[in-house]
Amino acid sequence: MKKLEKFAPHLYAIFGFIVIAIIYFYPVLSGKQIMQSDIAQYTGMAKEQNDFRNEFHQEPYWTNSAFGGMPTYQLGAKYPHNYIKSLDSALRFLPRPADYLFLYFLGFYILLMSLRVKPLQAFFGALAFGFSTYLIIILGVGHNAKAHAIAYIPMVLAGIIFVFSRRYLIGGIVTMLAAGLEIQANHFQMTYYFLFLFAFVIGFYIYEIVKEKDFKHLYKSFAILGLGAILAIGANATNLLATAEYAKYSTRSNSNLTFDENGKKKTDTNAMSYDYITQYSYGVAESLNLIAPKLFGGSNTEDLGDKSSMYQFIVGQNVPETEARDLVKHMPTYWGDQPIVAAPAYIGIVVFFLAILAMFLEKRKIKYALAGAITLSLLLSYGKNLSVLTDFFIDYMPMYNKFRAVSSIQVILELCLPVLAILGLSAYINTEEAERKKPLLYSLAIVGGILILLFFGSSMFDFTCDNDKIYTQQYGPEFMKVLKEDRANMYMSTIYRSLGFLVVDFGILYFYTKRTFSQFTTVLLVGIVMVLDLFIVAKNYVKADDFVSKSQIERPFGEPTEADLRILEDSTHFRVFDVDGNMNSARTSFYHQSIGGYHAAKPKKIQEVFDYQIAKNNFEVLNMLNVKYILKSNEEGNQQALENPNANGSAWFVSRVKDVMTADQEMKALDKLKTNDEAVISFTSNDAMSIKSLGKISKDSTSIIELMSYKPNHLKYVSNNSKNGFGVFSEMYYEKGWKATIDGKEAKILNVNYVLRGLEIPAGKHKIEFIFEPDVVKTGSTIALISTLLMLIAIGLGIFYWRKQNNQLAEIK
Repeated sequence: MKKLEKFAPHLYAIFGFIVIAIIYFYPVLSGKQIMQSDIAQYTGMAKEQNDFRNEFHQEPYWTNSAFGGMPTYQLGAKYPHNYIKSLDSALRFLPRPADYLFLYFLGFYILLMSLRVKPLQAFFGALAFGFSTYLIIILGVGHNAKAHAIAYIPMVLAGIIFVFSRRYLIGGIVTMLAAGLEIQANHFQMTYYFLFLFAFVIGFYIYEIVKEKDFKHLYKSFAILGLGAILAIGANATNLLATAEYAKYSTRSNSNLTFDENGKKKTDTNAMSYDYITQYSYGVAESLNLIAPKLFGGSNTEDLGDKSSMYQFIVGQNVPETEARDLVKHMPTYWGDQPIVAAPAYIGIVVFFLAILAMFLEKRKIKYALAGAITLSLLLSYGKNLSVLTDFFIDYMPMYNKFRAVSSIQVILELCLPVLAILGLSAYINTEEAERKKPLLYSLAIVGGILILLFFGSSMFDFTCDNDKIYTQQYGPEFMKVLKEDRANMYMSTIYRSLGFLVVDFGILYFYTKRTFSQFTTVLLVGIVMVLDLFIVAKNYVKADDFVSKSQIERPFGEPTEADLRILEDSTHFRVFDVDGNMNSARTSFYHQSIGGYHAAKPKKIQEVFDYQIAKNNFEVLNMLNVKYILKSNEEGNQQALENPNANGSAWFVSRVKDVMTADQEMKALDKLKTNDEAVISFTSNDAMSIKSLGKISKDSTSIIELMSYKPNHLKYVSNNSKNGFGVFSEMYYEKGWKATIDGKEAKILNVNYVLRGLEIPAGKHKIEFIFEPDVVKTGSTIALISTLLMLIAIGLGIFYWRKQNNQLAEIK
């Protein structure tokens, strides 16, 4: 019974997390789901995959509904023996997005337990972390994978701290499982960024252990952490191997083309340009949003309310009051350096104040590791605004140039500052009265001083940004004048707000020093103020209105238009090109097979074909991609389905195959290629002997290749040609996984026309099949199964050894 009582505070905390997560997202109780823009796009991309799974109860691992065709590895593919995903599903038992909020709380609570923080303090610390504005807003817009990865990072860090604190068994288990869950979350940018934090923390422990010359502890710790990391990686082998394979064919890998779409020689060989990587660079002064949420206007669509200057201005233009209220709900008040911001990255003035207090009072030197990680993440988030550091990392830090939106590296400080805050609170209430007065005053002077400087320094800012030129053109200079006035008012009001919360928090701690409040009351009051500060801000950006019915989530693009319905009447096999979507919308993929789509890592070659050919109105390329319908809005804004009578169909014979030496020549050949009669093939991606044999091919007037049966991962054709010929198939070439057979005998698939598949087909009538059976799934699943079994064995042996040691100690006593 006493043993159970020991766990009671933790059970209460977990129950509290569940209740708070559900209350915060209370519409989920009525079956509603949050409308997330990115998830709507994912729904469109994954439609064919999900339909196939529901009908055949298996995975296709390929979809033709997006970008002409691509693997589903990054679209929620389900792999055999992925037991770590089953564990993740068990932990995410709440309705979405309450499940992710619960994970935020749980992971951070475990982290604070590893630092020996008392349960009540850890409880409020977990809430402060979870209600950090950035972590809430990514749930609102649908960055689920990012939220998923962030949620498990505190657990991984906790495992590392447990191990280095000589709590080997729990440390090893937590590290192994948490690392496995973190990798399974499948957001490698977040995982990569947090490696910097791990480096600081592990570096700190190495320094401390080496200084004490306790090398046995060091070797043991690294052995446990190394084994845990290896098994965590192994349990996720399929996803990791599949991602690594696909990455080579995505826009995240370097191109073979040496000239750009304008015909000029490329000067940057990196797959992503410097401007693209640093597009979302945090402004240096904008960093102060961390302690004053609307200092730089909040977001691009802020609600100014009916007390604002803008509301009075709009009403003054004879606009009805109800319409004016609707208009001021979506004002572009943000005037920082980034192109778009959905909400300020506010970590809380109380959190910041307590974190500064920790630097004075916390005796454990791990605070310096956390402070170092905070500093690095803040500096790197500046991107092009601190080009010296950013350029160094892009040029010399492995893989750093594979990720964009550098401002998101602030997730490190989003984690570290709440940790320091709780350490600061804990240290304050446990420090002797005489020793805590000066640190309290110093912290107030630092934080309050920053706010006061901002108060008197408003004249340094003009409250404008680059986007204001567009607003001025659309709405006129008077609109901008009023908008700037509201921005200035928001600037001052947010400083008042932060000063208010700072004074309240200082007052609580001061009265504790005067023994007015007990330790419990102090923690309770500080915790409530800290969480309330964040809760109020976060609630402005994810509201109950954002939740809709389940049916609307399942059909995020609404009902099909008349143009869609017309296309859906066509039962033949073809693709659709949405001109308005410009290759960046998954709406078309939801209803049809599209050459566009929405993904952070598109198939590289189709994007290049779009940039170099389709964007220049090369209809021959659309023909070879079997684009039978083009969606385009007319002058009235109504979508039209324009039929392309010259689409080549699913497959066809050609009378000539041009061979070229380089990818550049292959792309240039598409400029004038008559795709229904000739093809181009390059030595860069094909076997030279196969290419040489293509000089003997021909076709007659009756030759055909006809698609007889379609599944995304299994295509069946019949062909007929009087002579040896060469067939071009309007299917995306992907080197790994696809196998072709002609009358049951395997045939070599050649890469033709830069993106398509080609086959040498002997004379006569034949059955041709393409089957997608990726070896990477088979290999990865085997490794995952073995790793999971080893995980279970390691946990079992660890518990057995621990119990044996405890029994021996009991006998000695």
